[in-house]
Amino acid sequence: MKEYSSSEMLAKLIAFDTTSWKPNLDLITFIEDYLKGYGVASRIFLNPEKTKANLLATIGPKDGAGIMLSGHTDVVPVAEQTWSHDPFEMLEKDGLLYGRGTCDMKGFIACVLTAVPAFVRADLSEPLHLAFSYDEETGCTGVMSLVEHVQAMKARPRACIVGEPTSMKVVNSHKGIFHLLTRIYGLESHSSTDRGVNTVMYAAEMIHYLGELAEEMRGRAPQVEGFDPPYTTVHVGRIKGGTAANITPSYCEFEWDFRPMPGVQQDEVLTRFNQHVTGHILPAMQKGCAGQDLSKVKVETDLMAHVPTLLPESGSSAETLVLALAEQNEVAVVSYGTEAGIFQATGGVPTVVCGPGSILQAHKPDEYIALSELQACDNFLGRLLTVMTN
Repeated sequence: MKEYSSSEMLAKLIAFDTTSWKPNLDLITFIEDYLKGYGVASRIFLNPEKTKANLLATIGPKDGAGIMLSGHTDVVPVAEQTWSHDPFEMLEKDGLLYGRGTCDMKGFIACVLTAVPAFVRADLSEPLHLAFSYDEETGCTGVMSLVEHVQAMKARPRACIVGEPTSMKVVNSHKGIFHLLTRIYGLESHSSTDRGVNTVMYAAEMIHYLGELAEEMRGRAPQVEGFDPPYTTVHVGRIKGGTAANITPSYCEFEWDFRPMPGVQQDEVLTRFNQHVTGHILPAMQKGCAGQDLSKVKVETDLMAHVPTLLPESGSSAETLVLALAEQNEVAVVSYGTEAGIFQATGGVPTVVCGPGSILQAHKPDEYIALSELQACDNFLGRLLTVMTN
């Protein structure tokens, strides 16, 4: 069976359009068949619609804790971005590899798959688990079936390495993510009567309050060193409501998130927002609709996704191992969220983040990864192989 370089494997992975709202089954089937060619069986975890899947495979002994290498197969959309070439056809130029997902994070998966033949040929002293997920880019919502399986394993991995782009730095902590959707229901009327309940106006008041919370968080003294920015962020990313300028809008919604720092009260922003809505917004909305059906006037906030913070575990098996493999003495922190927090919090596995590529190139048009980053990851996995055969 042909053995690929990591850049050759990356070109194959990029050719699969695994934008989060699309199926990833073709890519998962490719990986499953590739592993099967080396005698490695895979376990597939389908979503309820059977359009997407997680994959878990084990190389080496079936017993024992072992090491887990984890990555997500989905990528962010290219719609409304201006690319200089086909984003799903990898382009090499001046030592850089361009394409959607080269950096985030098919580069890591390519390196892992390229290393498979060497791990299969070796006499491993413990299992190597490969875990590839879906829907990470929509709030890490797809990985749970895989994590629950890991949680139920007789011997959980002693270390999980999530290969998000960190420029091969060892990251032992990141912020959490609360992704929320707030819906406001009011009453329509002709705008001249001033007798409706204007949901757009009340949405604006709520967003203004979130802006005040954001400013408060920005002014707090840093509680954990190293984060950029060094505070909990609050962000409103989308708003939709109303049908015409002269109709009082009866419905409005806005999508928002906040990213709490590790070690702080994780749901503080949501708790205070809900208290503000209950204590100030709803009474004002209902005050202006006497004699009408108050049950129609309401505010609902749904948690769309939650990514736990990754908490530092200084001296853990994962941190100690990965610092040695990366040939580094210091750990770093990042502000973006990853599946690492879920493997740690739900799966009960010591987890760190370390992978090729820079997060500064992720999600942008003409996304790229340097060949040197792939080589660094190849070398990292080569040192892992040495550790697991001693």
